[in-house]
Amino acid sequence: MSRRKKAQQLNTAEAVAVQDAFSNPLYRLGWGSQSPLEATEYPLTRMTDNYALLNSLYRDNWVVQNVVGLMVDDMLREWCDVKGITPEMRDALERVERKTRLRERLAEGLRWGRLYGGAAGLIMIDGQEDLSQPLDLGMVYPGAFQGLYILDRWQGVVPNMRLVFEGGEPVPDTYSITDALGHTVVDVHHSRVVRFTGRDLPYLERVAEMYWGESEIEALYKDVVAHDNVSANMAALTFQANINTMEYKGVEQLLSVASPAVQRRFWSVMQAQSVLRSNFGMQVVEQGTKLTNQQYSFEGLQDVYESMCLNLCGASHYPMTRLFGRSPGGLNATGESDLRNYYDYVDSQRESKLRPAIQKLLPVLAMSAWGGIPDDLDFVFPPLWTPTAKELADIAKVKAEAVVTGYQAGLLQVDTAQKELKKLSDETGMFGSITDEEIARNAGKTYQDVTALRDPLAGLGFGDVSNESGV
Repeated sequence: MSRRKKAQQLNTAEAVAVQDAFSNPLYRLGWGSQSPLEATEYPLTRMTDNYALLNSLYRDNWVVQNVVGLMVDDMLREWCDVKGITPEMRDALERVERKTRLRERLAEGLRWGRLYGGAAGLIMIDGQEDLSQPLDLGMVYPGAFQGLYILDRWQGVVPNMRLVFEGGEPVPDTYSITDALGHTVVDVHHSRVVRFTGRDLPYLERVAEMYWGESEIEALYKDVVAHDNVSANMAALTFQANINTMEYKGVEQLLSVASPAVQRRFWSVMQAQSVLRSNFGMQVVEQGTKLTNQQYSFEGLQDVYESMCLNLCGASHYPMTRLFGRSPGGLNATGESDLRNYYDYVDSQRESKLRPAIQKLLPVLAMSAWGGIPDDLDFVFPPLWTPTAKELADIAKVKAEAVVTGYQAGLLQVDTAQKELKKLSDETGMFGSITDEEIARNAGKTYQDVTALRDPLAGLGFGDVSNESGV
């Protein structure tokens, strides 16, 4: 084949639109068929921008309140543990936290960040009036930290378009605080702002949301609507659970062509029958009149309602026991595995949403409480799942036996084994009494060294073997 013909074939192939998709028009399946599934569309709505709807949902719907608030409560249930500080330093730090109500302010910022997709906390420092300048930690004197001033994204905090990198992500360089008329009151440097965002978005969508996130409610709004409608319909069905009907000859003609007086007499009879049935539980009718009772069966409604609840749990990352406060179903169900998975998700939220805020605030707290910042200043989050005493004992036993096995096999020296055992004190509360002096005295000693120093006959009742032999 000539080059010219090959080029013509390639050009013809490029001109034809190729679409790789399953399609079965005969059974109305797949792409291009007249199927309800193929008619489904997902228009881009950006419900996060609907401030009035989010407010109405939060104030009126208890499921939305739980979705927004319970996660925040669990994230802050166990406060961070600052490492490497003395008890006196810890007390001073806690006094600053209590004075500024820092945990309450963080909870407020996280809550409005989840509801509206974004909120900001202004770091208020006494003596630093020019908020447009970068935060100067050297000018934070003891007692100067006044707390966080929380503003949600609709309260007049507007990010500017100039970006800088902070914590590995692009954030606005400054924020404009505006009044009710839209006038800029003050510009705030990004180093003085703690950001609280909702669900993460792709970059272009984050730009569309003014560098905030997505409201937690947007992803589960349809499931909230379905849950509320199913609940309302189930409540309405209770009024139709037991219906009495009575056959009346010529009722259609009576209601359509009879005179108003005849119709009024008919309604009077029906009202009297209703009163008799309500008061005495029986009804008097003319001989030959047929009465029937229709009872509605609620079988299957619970399964429908359960499916709505499960959809909400999946969309919100909550287990049924946490979101709805219900005990797990089944004879042997405890819900422990669900809670463990949920706490794992809360841990990830603490790392991604709470840690950046505390990392930004901790140096300010240190300067306000201690007048300086330690070089190794760091913190950890305590575990949310607290083991029982038996579980702690089992953990300590298994891990201690592993250390002892390595020590007896000659893989660990005495001081190394003691260090490993002492590390277990944070997790199990055991072996914390091993002192650094004891570890230092056993430096370099192995299992063979320790056992060689022992008298193999000591304690067996043979006395002093060397004297008995005359040596």
